[in-house]
Amino acid sequence: MTLGRLVLANLMRRKVRTLLTVLCIVVAFVLFGYLSAIRQALSQGVDVADADRLVVRHKVSLIQPLPGSYEAEIEQLPGVAQVAHASWFGGIYQKPSNFFAQAAVQPEDWLSIYPEYLLSDEEKDAWFRTRTGAVVGRATAERFGWKVGDRIPIQATAWTHSGGNRLWEFDLLGIYDGAKPGTDTSWFFFHYDYFDEARDFGRGIVGWYVVRIENPREAAAVAKRIDQTFANSPAETKAETEGAFLQSFADQIGNIGAIVIAILSAVFFTILLVAGNTMAQSVRERIGELAVLKAIGFNDGQVVGLVLAEACTIAGIGGLLGLGVAWFVISLGDPTSGALPVFFFPTADVLVGVGLALALGFVTGSFPALQAGRLRIADALRRLG
Repeated sequence: MTLGRLVLANLMRRKVRTLLTVLCIVVAFVLFGYLSAIRQALSQGVDVADADRLVVRHKVSLIQPLPGSYEAEIEQLPGVAQVAHASWFGGIYQKPSNFFAQAAVQPEDWLSIYPEYLLSDEEKDAWFRTRTGAVVGRATAERFGWKVGDRIPIQATAWTHSGGNRLWEFDLLGIYDGAKPGTDTSWFFFHYDYFDEARDFGRGIVGWYVVRIENPREAAAVAKRIDQTFANSPAETKAETEGAFLQSFADQIGNIGAIVIAILSAVFFTILLVAGNTMAQSVRERIGELAVLKAIGFNDGQVVGLVLAEACTIAGIGGLLGLGVAWFVISLGDPTSGALPVFFFPTADVLVGVGLALALGFVTGSFPALQAGRLRIADALRRLG
């Protein structure tokens, strides 16, 4: 009999116990996968932020606007390659619960500085030429069933038309996809020029700037240079890398990574006890058989390997099934219908999960395996009477 068949025969000896142990491990790894996706979503794309992009906002708060004239001054600073700006709109589609991000941008500059937003050449050209045109990410388009050519009405919460009308209508000319798994495809972008001319107040101001720098290693120096340029002005700035900017948003919720690790530590410690007890019980029940194996020629190392193989098989089957179920559930999309636009199972976390499954099998099988390896044939047979 081969080692594989021997391991399988031992695991099938107590089918219900083996099945329940595997199910416990499956649940733990489904939880691991789901929490990984939530952590990724709440970090809002920090991992995919480009190192050569800076975000420049008002020093007091992001909701405080900046003068539009800053763009020309920032472009003249050493180390700056390109500048674009965006302005938060914050409108409502049909009802308040239909929240999604909207911003007024300059289309050419925005798509140039964010090449991860993928549009066809026809969609780009149509958007560039149409002042009332807009583009939206795939996630939001699928959420509301929008298609290219639709007329999208957005009810303003702050930015009214010059006549006091709150209803803005946009022609949907493109639906963009993300070049990276973590790219946020929930945004709705439209022309800043159209927005600035039509709004009732606040003409000439913008929400924040995005600056592409020539050398990512000089990010801190360029950010300091920008802030010094506008120091002691009515609208002082705070410039930081895009990753730091997004991380500051995530930190407002709390230390997400620490919370996830704490929950998973508790779960895996419990699973460790359950699986470890199962293996220990399995070895105790087979003392006589293990003694016979040694009597017919199995050495200590082979017996240790047999027990470890059984533990790793249980943990491996449970872990891979759990990761597979988590991947399938997560691939169905954002469970909150828009609150978690960047919702996916990162490849790095999948690999960590595989490593955890193997480590779980090794740890839970080590102690029973050592007991089995040290077993003396005479003592085992005497214990059986």
